[in-house]
Amino acid sequence: MPDANGAKNVRKGLSGTESRLLASLSAKGRTIFSLKDVSAELATSYEYAKVLVNNLTKKKWITVLRRGTYLIVPLSAGITSEYTEHEFVIASHLVSPYYIAYWSALNFHGMTEQTPFTVFVATTKRAKDRRILDAKYRFVTLSRRKFFGFEPVSIGASRINVSDPEKSLVDGLDHPEYCGGISEAAKGLTTGIHKIKLDKMAAYAGEMGNSAIGKRLGFLLETLGLETDESFLRELRSKVAPGMSALDPTLPRRGRYTSRWNLLINVSAETLESWRSP
Repeated sequence: MPDANGAKNVRKGLSGTESRLLASLSAKGRTIFSLKDVSAELATSYEYAKVLVNNLTKKKWITVLRRGTYLIVPLSAGITSEYTEHEFVIASHLVSPYYIAYWSALNFHGMTEQTPFTVFVATTKRAKDRRILDAKYRFVTLSRRKFFGFEPVSIGASRINVSDPEKSLVDGLDHPEYCGGISEAAKGLTTGIHKIKLDKMAAYAGEMGNSAIGKRLGFLLETLGLETDESFLRELRSKVAPGMSALDPTLPRRGRYTSRWNLLINVSAETLESWRSP
């Protein structure tokens, strides 16, 4: 299996105790386990459990997720395995509190067909980005004010926190750089328009404390020609804050201004809708 840096490794043989431990954990579906689990399974001391997991790590049968937490490769995977647990399940063990967010959440909800190579994880903690096996994990630190709008979903036998469709879009409009840019957010809005509740999005935007979210939402709804109640757009316009915000904050502040939404349109119409089929 590849190690945490992506290198190929051949797993070495197991001792009787190591084999018994992995077989027992695998039978219980514990693909991710802790030192306490090892102590409980073998009725052994914490110190001996540390020795065992260190040996298993060196033999490439487990991967360290964080101190005291490990990912097991099942015995059925063979000598050179490519197996790994679902990236969202791994992410749930890397930091707490958390939820799967931004581009990863848009893809999960079917609002973009692009599968990002990075798993985006929102948290209130500061955590360093990591690469585990073949996946990169990007941690975005949010204020407690913005840490809401997620729900548990089933991934295999696990329950994982993922932002709901409305919050996934609102997060993307807050930070387009974490969802592939404003054009990807526009795609998500267009694809999801019939499954989301716009009034819920507007309420979320108000809670976030970033007036640019409502501006970007209103502009995209009009520009993309999405079916929207005019009264909803009037309500959004009534809350447009003074000062110009950039449509895409990741791009240079060059372009035309629209006073209707107090936005600097620094993305061409062609780029904004580049994802549409010709």
